[in-house]
Amino acid sequence: MWLLRLPGVYKPQEDTRLLLQALRQAMPRKARVLDVGTGTGVLAVTAAQLGAEEVVAVDITAPAVWSARVNSRLRLLSSVRVVRGGIPDAVLGERFDLVVSNPPYVPANGHPPRGRDRAWDAGLNGRDVLDLLCAKAPGLLAPGGTLLLVQSSLSGVEDTVCKLEQANLASSIVARKVVPFGPVMQQRAPLWEQRGCILPGQRHEELVVIRAQRNGTE
Repeated sequence: MWLLRLPGVYKPQEDTRLLLQALRQAMPRKARVLDVGTGTGVLAVTAAQLGAEEVVAVDITAPAVWSARVNSRLRLLSSVRVVRGGIPDAVLGERFDLVVSNPPYVPANGHPPRGRDRAWDAGLNGRDVLDLLCAKAPGLLAPGGTLLLVQSSLSGVEDTVCKLEQANLASSIVARKVVPFGPVMQQRAPLWEQRGCILPGQRHEELVVIRAQRNGTE
């Protein structure tokens, strides 16, 4: 899929493709869909093309918002609404049948990310945004609604599953794929070796898609 991507906006990669596969398998009919951290809008566009009744795409950066708006409008997808902001404030009071997210999950140096680094940096352990998603997901999901998110094994898959379960969401891993480090990960690898986060010489990670579902009777 051709996509306009302004400078600083995350380029869809293997994690995006893995999440897209899960989205295609889990997409409910006539669903209300929320795409958190939309970037280019590829997930939002795909959801609309699959028949979503309404798609809200949210991102905190202006370049991502403009990229997603252009990519949806070029395809005449009137069901896509792109909003700048974070969760839950950007969609306060709204509930969705499906929430999808490819959030920042790369362990960083702990300083607040700037510029293009905001697309992937997520604190010392890579969990700044993941933990927020786990905490806010129940309030974003309609009864019976589903959350799909993708992350790296380097940022604590079991932590995510545990936190979602603690939030009363039935959770499971629905897709896995081992991939070589990309340019950013290659650059960070020596630091992670020093921290003991990866084995000496390790230059691969496992990408995981986690599915969490809210009880249909709540």
